[in-house]
Amino acid sequence: MAKLPQSTTKYIIEAQIDAEGIVEKPDIIGAVFGQTEGLLGTDLELRELQRTGRIGRIEVYITAAHGKCSGKITIPSSLDASETALIAAAIETIERVGPCNAVIHITKVEDVRIAKRKYIIDTAKKILRELVYQSLPESEVLSEQIKQEIRVAEITTFRNLPAGPDAAKADDIILVEGRADVLNLLRNGIKNAVAVGGTSIPPEIRDIVREKEVTAFLDGDRGGDLILSQLLQLTDVDYVARAPEGKEVEELTKKEVYKAIREKISMDQLRSENKDTFGKYGRSRVEHVERAPTVVEREESAGTEQPTEETPQEYTPRPVATERYDSDEPRRTIKIPKKYADIFKESLGELVGTRAACIYDDSLNLLGRVPAKDIAGSLSGIHAHAIVLDGTVTKDLVEIAESNGVKFLVGTERDKLPRTSVIVITKGALQGKKAE
Repeated sequence: MAKLPQSTTKYIIEAQIDAEGIVEKPDIIGAVFGQTEGLLGTDLELRELQRTGRIGRIEVYITAAHGKCSGKITIPSSLDASETALIAAAIETIERVGPCNAVIHITKVEDVRIAKRKYIIDTAKKILRELVYQSLPESEVLSEQIKQEIRVAEITTFRNLPAGPDAAKADDIILVEGRADVLNLLRNGIKNAVAVGGTSIPPEIRDIVREKEVTAFLDGDRGGDLILSQLLQLTDVDYVARAPEGKEVEELTKKEVYKAIREKISMDQLRSENKDTFGKYGRSRVEHVERAPTVVEREESAGTEQPTEETPQEYTPRPVATERYDSDEPRRTIKIPKKYADIFKESLGELVGTRAACIYDDSLNLLGRVPAKDIAGSLSGIHAHAIVLDGTVTKDLVEIAESNGVKFLVGTERDKLPRTSVIVITKGALQGKKAE
């Protein structure tokens, strides 16, 4: 008997046999051929079909117990669906196997091509995923990588502290908190920065202050306040500049960096104040002008203030566990409109497995759907308000969003992120889980 090649098999007929006595495999196979002979005509004769390879080798698995036998019969077929169904129905007409009464019923007819299709789809997904990860980055990404390498190469040490290349020979020094701050100043053309290396003042700083004119450029947060307090007590720096409230030096734009340095005040003026007028706002109380509240701040205070034109009354805010940044302070829970949360959740569900991103305007109208790796290039020339992506929200992605005025960034997961004005929302937050 010819065995049907595995590559030509379309269906597998599986049947259960129960015999009222002890029978063997040859008895069952003989009954299958003998008792179906002539039932379906010469075109569907099992012996002829097997000889031509349209029916494969009949396999029988039999076990005996307590004077009875039961087992499984499998028959591969390359016939079409209707002919295979006829063969299966004919097998169920068998009533005896050898000298014993027997009952055969079809348990299933499996289309082996479905399993092959599933394998093909899964394999194609894996191949496509590898192609996406291995694809060449955009020119902007390559350019940024090169600039980053150059900036890192330019960082040197001055008195065992991270510093810009001109710190040793410059007459004046910009004193910042950490290495990332030095990098950002290098990015913006300032090469005489020196990093304190934390919230405690190292002894080397005292020597630098005695030798050079020093401007302390501090973050606009509690860490910056702590360093400022120590500088007031332990050193005699010449000037103090502060980043805007809630921002760090490492995340400032070029315009913000130079604006903050221009608005520096002398340490003598700072000590002469009765109160700390240079703490939270990055400039003296006299020079400070109250800024308009942001959309997020208006939404946060919606429960206590009268609605404004920017706070639609038809939206019912609900708390969603989102974080603007990572720090040692407790994470903030920011209220966003229910409409926003519903649209973000629905969009994120539709993007699962696509490695794509949806871009929305400030009315939450869909502007377009792009590959996640092309987000940077896609934001040029449009006013994007929210981005929902199938992937992890990274520091680079947050920087791209912030530089393009994006307010909401939604992803499946998030890395450890710097302070930012962008509201980062994860899939777990939208589902009401506790923030990571």
